[in-house]
Amino acid sequence: MVVIRLSRGGAKARPFYNIVVADKRVRRDGRFIERLGFYNPLAKGNEEGLRIAQDRLSYWQGVGAQASPTVERLIKVAAKKIAA
Repeated sequence: MVVIRLSRGGAKARPFYNIVVADKRVRRDGRFIERLGFYNPLAKGNEEGLRIAQDRLSYWQGVGAQASPTVERLIKVAAKKIAA
């Protein structure tokens, strides 16, 4: 099964997450199929905190990829940001 989930990067106590499409059996920070965007929970000021390639996201969801609960929440946040 293919899932859309977060892959952690960054330093200790400075998390940075890539939003990736990966096989469910592969470990969290392991091999992935495609990188769709990123999430920086510590973004300040003018820094971009969230970016998702909407066209690739809709493609992967169209072919059956399931998003994790956290990624679902981030997708909703990104959609609100685009609409506003």
